[in-house]
Amino acid sequence: MTTAPASGTPAPGQAPQAEPAGHSRDRRGSPVPTAGMIATRVMELRKRRGLMIALSVVNIGFPAVFLLIRLLAHALAPYANPPAGGDMIFPVLVAGFLPTFGFIVAATVGCTAGSRDLTEGMFRHLVVTGRSRPALYLARLPAGLAIVVPLVAIGYTIVCAVCVFAAPAFIDDSNVNIPPGLSRVAFENWAGDRAEPVICSLPYNGPIPANVACPGPPPWSKSAVTPAQPASAKLEALAVKIASQDYPGYTKILRRPPVALMVKAGLWIELEAAVGFILGLGIASLMGQRLVPVILLIVLQLILSAVDIPGLQDLQRSFVGLAMTHLEPAGLPVAFGLPGVAGGVGPPGAASSLLPESATEAVFVIIAWLAAWTILGAWRMTTRDA
Repeated sequence: MTTAPASGTPAPGQAPQAEPAGHSRDRRGSPVPTAGMIATRVMELRKRRGLMIALSVVNIGFPAVFLLIRLLAHALAPYANPPAGGDMIFPVLVAGFLPTFGFIVAATVGCTAGSRDLTEGMFRHLVVTGRSRPALYLARLPAGLAIVVPLVAIGYTIVCAVCVFAAPAFIDDSNVNIPPGLSRVAFENWAGDRAEPVICSLPYNGPIPANVACPGPPPWSKSAVTPAQPASAKLEALAVKIASQDYPGYTKILRRPPVALMVKAGLWIELEAAVGFILGLGIASLMGQRLVPVILLIVLQLILSAVDIPGLQDLQRSFVGLAMTHLEPAGLPVAFGLPGVAGGVGPPGAASSLLPESATEAVFVIIAWLAAWTILGAWRMTTRDA
């Protein structure tokens, strides 16, 4: 009784068949990472519970808790607390909190992914498998972004949803609640029926009549339009004059952020997080540790890119943090005084207001940083002793 040879196995005495030219069954030498390698890197990062908790708390927890407090405060005391959403709270979170802390946490994830194998003594075991070292490095890029990008998107979606669905039903102009969409004549008529609140609150350079007693906080609910009040004809005329002067400013106030601005801001915040992760991955792979790269990226982002340093202006223009600041959507006023590429002027001493840079230059700076640190990180992994 004989056993048939397995498929592809030569029979006894038969020469093995040669592989076709250019074909190899062993793909371990390819620099392109496989789906399995990427999935393994994702699993390794997800198992670091402390890191995942910090990433979730910063990107989702803090904005959600802050907005929840605003929702509860307005529901319990509508006379003292404005609605939770609207166009005024959107820039505070989007231009200030989300991109800055999203960058820092994403950079921490990148530094962890770039140094984990070395700090935990796993690098030798990866090399023994025969996998291509560039593939081992490149597998960390999609793996880390697959974790960072969705969490940033969830936190940003919560902010946008609250700012849109919990937006006020009126225009809040200097603590005067005005119906939206009024024409100039309708705005002047509306102001004439509310002379004292208009005279006390809307911008006006002239003297306020002595018989007008301006109160402190508005006595009306933050959820409702300012109620009408009887007044003398002289006060009504003054209120109409003030409303006529303030009408251009009234038309620029929005109740909720525009859809186009939300889309642009979301893409910008995601880019900020992706840049932080890729830089952290490259620097940590080059240095072989996590703590020092994290500190360097925080200093780079919060200090060197935000404050004008005399004598180093040309060097600062090459910083990725300043380039990212110049790509900020122009519709955002800038918290921390960092204006977007097409609008806003920062306070004295802000690097972005004193160091102008075009959008094209900023894009080239960002690409150069990402390419350089990716190449350096992959090179160090390729040349490092196992």
